[in-house]
Amino acid sequence: MQLAMINDKIVPLDELDGVYNDRAMYFGDGVYEVIRSYNGKIFAIDEHLSRFAESLEKIEITSVNIEQIKSRIVKAFKTADIANAKIYFHITRGQAPRNHASPADLEPAFFLTIDELGDDSAVKQNGIAVSTHADLRWKRCDIKSLNLLPNVLARLDATRKGCDEAILVDENELITEGAGSAFFAILGGKIQTAPLTANILPSITRKYTLLAAKNIGLEVVEKSFTPQQAAGADELFTAVTTKDIIGVVKFDGETIGDGKPGKYTKLLIEQFRDFVGKRI
Repeated sequence: MQLAMINDKIVPLDELDGVYNDRAMYFGDGVYEVIRSYNGKIFAIDEHLSRFAESLEKIEITSVNIEQIKSRIVKAFKTADIANAKIYFHITRGQAPRNHASPADLEPAFFLTIDELGDDSAVKQNGIAVSTHADLRWKRCDIKSLNLLPNVLARLDATRKGCDEAILVDENELITEGAGSAFFAILGGKIQTAPLTANILPSITRKYTLLAAKNIGLEVVEKSFTPQQAAGADELFTAVTTKDIIGVVKFDGETIGDGKPGKYTKLLIEQFRDFVGKRI
């Protein structure tokens, strides 16, 4: 008898709900996106969907209609009726019994959730603490895949240390990015962040942060830097879809600047919100 066991319940394998045979569960075989809305309007949806399409192509999931995905997102968002929402969605290769090689005719599976974003004004005013962690991720972080266990372990470590984010450090002792964010430093009056390579996610928020930097007259340096350089930076901050720009006031226990988000971080936050106003 072929069977499955879910906690203490045994069921015949052929009666198992298809979701338990999704390749995301067995292999993390899929890609995802997170987008958000401001005041009832979705921000940068086309750019997120463009990156989503690139991720799908890179892992060879085909026959996905991106316009249909956009339509589903808009429909769900209107139904949820949340002004400031976090919209998560993913596509997996589909549902089939566990086997590394997937059936050729497998139909991709779509899933979406919408949650309300909380008020982040306090964290923007006070900043966050971060800690470093070894970057144990696979070598294709340019693909926004569902394989996030190294990110989870890094964030768990940061939480145990009383920090809000883990900053990942590669085998060359260079910072790549945060476990769930892009990472920036103000060094010598310039904004610096790691260049886009296969081990860096092409973050949409990163893109707008660098545009904001140029708008306020900051020179942009796309060059990796060390934890030691970060600890001595004038300012540090992260950038992520759900919170945009957040100042970092403690790095591995070291106070950054005067222990408050710096002047450039504040200017960038204002400039980013200006982009939001124009784009929605």
